[in-house]
Amino acid sequence: MDENHDPTNNKLIYPELSYQIVGVLFEVYNQIGPGFSEKYYQRAIAAELKRVGLNFKEQFYAPLKFKKENIGHQFLDFLIENKIILEIKKNERFSRRNIEQVLDYLKTNELKLAILANFGSKELKFKRIINFN
Repeated sequence: MDENHDPTNNKLIYPELSYQIVGVLFEVYNQIGPGFSEKYYQRAIAAELKRVGLNFKEQFYAPLKFKKENIGHQFLDFLIENKIILEIKKNERFSRRNIEQVLDYLKTNELKLAILANFGSKELKFKRIINFN
């Protein structure tokens, strides 16, 4: 069994990169605070990712295929270091729909980890979403 997919394994997937990304999220939230539109958080995150030297793609186009035929597409908020999806929201809490959306992104792109960030009105919350497939 792959150690990244063993539910009894306490190791985090991409720990250093995850910590860097979460640091970026808190820097953005601490600087501009709550209450803004998602697009402003996205712009601030992009600027901070550049500042800390992380490679990323913003509004990353990801085609959805069935037997090599393109049947749709998705746009990921961020793909960081070609390893971690970062999806940002502005709600009070995570919805089941948000989590399912991120899981779909992980499966479609054959990636292991996403971070779902929520810039609510009271605090920044984040959740690590793991693709066990």
